[in-house]
Amino acid sequence: MLDRRILRLIQDIVGEAYVSTTDSDRLCYSYDATQRRHRPDAVVWPADAEQISRLLKLANAEQIPVYPRGAGSGFSGGSLPIQGGLALVTTRLNRILRIDQENLIAEAEPGVVTEDLQQAVEALGLFYPPDPASLKFSTLGGNVAECAGGPRCVKYGVTKDYVLGLEVVLPQGDIIRTGGETMKGVVGYDLTKLLVGSEGTLGVITRIILKLLPLPEAKKTLLVLFDSIDGAAKAVAAVIGAKIIPATLEFMDATTIDCVRRATDLELPAAARALLIIEVDGDASSIEIQAGRIEQIVAPLGVVDIRIAATAEESEALWQVRRSVSPSLRKVNPDKFNEDICVPRSRLPEMIRIIEEISARLQIPIINFGHAGDGNIHVNIMVDKAEPGQKQKAEQAIEEIFAATLKLGGTISGEHGIGLTKAPYIPLELETGAVACMKAIKQALDPNNILNPGKIFLEN
Repeated sequence: MLDRRILRLIQDIVGEAYVSTTDSDRLCYSYDATQRRHRPDAVVWPADAEQISRLLKLANAEQIPVYPRGAGSGFSGGSLPIQGGLALVTTRLNRILRIDQENLIAEAEPGVVTEDLQQAVEALGLFYPPDPASLKFSTLGGNVAECAGGPRCVKYGVTKDYVLGLEVVLPQGDIIRTGGETMKGVVGYDLTKLLVGSEGTLGVITRIILKLLPLPEAKKTLLVLFDSIDGAAKAVAAVIGAKIIPATLEFMDATTIDCVRRATDLELPAAARALLIIEVDGDASSIEIQAGRIEQIVAPLGVVDIRIAATAEESEALWQVRRSVSPSLRKVNPDKFNEDICVPRSRLPEMIRIIEEISARLQIPIINFGHAGDGNIHVNIMVDKAEPGQKQKAEQAIEEIFAATLKLGGTISGEHGIGLTKAPYIPLELETGAVACMKAIKQALDPNNILNPGKIFLEN
C-alpha cells in the first residue's frame, strides 16, 4: 500500500477528491473484460496532461507502478494493475475539442466514448469508421492503445489508419506531440504509429487527432445462410474478387448458429451451417447495384437462404442475429476464454475445421464468429471452471489453436492486443530479435519500468 506521504503528494497534484484508496473504488478498477482481478493500491483521476506528467515524475521517483485505464473493456488484461500501484483513469479527459469540417479532422481527449465521437461527426455529415464491438462504452484512448478494429475494418481499416497525431505523456513525465494535422508528414521516426497499439506501456495518451471521411449516403444489409463454411468462405473471396469491398463482412459458423437457435426465437433454417452478414455503403444507386451483384455471386455457393433489408428497421433485424451471439454464449457454459486469431481469408475454412477437431477431441464447446472480410475469428472456448480439468482443457485448446493459426500464416491477436493473457505466447509468433528490439524501446522510454509493467513481455 502507498504510505500517507505519497498519498498527500498525489492529492497535491490532482486534488483530494480525485484520488481514492477505498475498497469499493479499488475493486471497481481491479478488473476488465477478462474478469481477472488485481487491485490497485489507489485510484487517481487526473484532469490533464500536466497532472499526468507530475504523477509519472512522482512514480519514477518513488518506484510506483502506474496503470493507464480507459473504460476497462479490454479482453487481454491490458489495464489490470497486476503489481498494485496506481490505476490512472483517463475518463475526466472526455472532451471533443474540435471537428474541422474543412480539413476533415477531429481532435479529442482519450476519455471520449467512441460512439459519442461517431454521433458528433455524423451529425455534420462526416464519418469515423473504426467500430469495435464495445463502441457504446469503450473510449478513444483505449481504442488507440489497443489499435481497435471492428466489423468495418475490411473496407475502412483499423484505428491506426485514422490517427494523425497524438499528445502523449512519456513514462518519465515528458509531454510530447507526434504527427500533426496533415495527411502527409515524414519528419523523423513515426512515433505516432509506434504509440498506437503500444497498450499503455510507452506513454499515456492525452489528445488524439483523427482523420475523418465523408459520411456514406446510404447502406444496405444482406443476411446470407450457407450449407457449409466452405461456401461462405468462397462467397467472401468471390465478392471481393468481383471488386466489391463491403463495409462489413461478418460470419458465424455452425456452432454459433446452433447457439443462437437454442438461446433465441430467431428463425434460422436447420440446413444453415454458416452465415454471412454483408453490408455495403455508398451512394443510394450504387449500393442497389452492389447488393444485386452480391446476390448473383453467392447464389451458386450453397446458399440456403438470403434476406435483403429494404429499410433501416429490417437492417436492424438482420443485425440482431449477430448481436444475439454474445448474450447466448453463457447458456452454453458459464466461463469463457475469448481469443481473436486472424488468418488469411482463404484459410478460414481450414482454421474452422481445425478448431472443430480440437473441440470434439477435448470435448469442450468452441463457438466461432467474427470478421470474415479480414480472416479475424473470435474463438470462444466455453467451459465451467468449477468442473475439474475444464480450465486445463481450455488452456490446451488455446495452445493448439495458436499453433495452428501461425502454421496457416496468421497471428494470435487480430485486435485485442497482448496485455497479460497472451504474453506467454509471444515467442510463438515473434522471433527473438524482434522481441529484443521492442524491449529496447521500452527500456529507453521507461528505464524504471513504472508504466503498465508486466504487460506484453512477461519479465517486465
